[in-house]
Amino acid sequence: MAIENPAFSRNPAFSGKAPTTPVAPISADGLQQMYDAPAATPSQTGRISYDDVIVKTALNFVVLVAFAAVGWNIPALALPAALLGFGLAMINIFKKQPSPPLILLYSALEGLFIGAISGVFEARYPGVVVQAVIATICVFAVTLVLFAFGKVRASKRATKIFLIAMVGYIVFSLVNVVLMLTGLNSNAFGLSSATIFGIPLGLILGVFVTILAAYSLVLDFDQIQRAVKAGAPRNQSWSAAFGLVVTVVWLYLELLRMFAIVRN
Repeated sequence: MAIENPAFSRNPAFSGKAPTTPVAPISADGLQQMYDAPAATPSQTGRISYDDVIVKTALNFVVLVAFAAVGWNIPALALPAALLGFGLAMINIFKKQPSPPLILLYSALEGLFIGAISGVFEARYPGVVVQAVIATICVFAVTLVLFAFGKVRASKRATKIFLIAMVGYIVFSLVNVVLMLTGLNSNAFGLSSATIFGIPLGLILGVFVTILAAYSLVLDFDQIQRAVKAGAPRNQSWSAAFGLVVTVVWLYLELLRMFAIVRN
């Protein structure tokens, strides 16, 4: 595929290729014993399973929410947590083997960041955080159900479109930040505060980016599915959890900004 969540795409365990290990000769008695033995579970064979991914993901989100409660009351933590979180995300992406402590630390930093940002937004636009949280849960749940029932799938063509759209949005975001920092655009949300036929540009972009984030979730689910089918090592469930946290945090922040722009 042209582009995928870097938390997955740089990890060969999620490529869908089964690991290759040398196989020792087995005697006839050994084969019979293997035939008579009960089927081994993924945990017994040291391979990734959906249960592992669910448990690790849930643990990371528990950490994220707990630290978000701390960040909510300390807005000054937003910037340092964001910078440290970005640096730690790069470390986790480029590490050959997942590190549970570093992944949990990333979730903690992201929790501090989104908690602090959410507190600021809530103070200015009461109720906006609840809207963003509910919307995030709904998008995640609907995307997961549709994927589980085979209604949505990742494809090469859709992924290429996703790449082009993401690059375009990133360029727009960078231009918008530069205009705001230089004072050329003094609106609260920069270019996103502009209107097109009475509709805030931020709302249009919000819907557009929500679709991008939903497709990013489809890519994540697809890569996890391929890893399970290929029998990837069990510790890769931490990489899967990390990738899902990255996507969900992005989705939440975009929805939070979209609802705030509409309220503004």
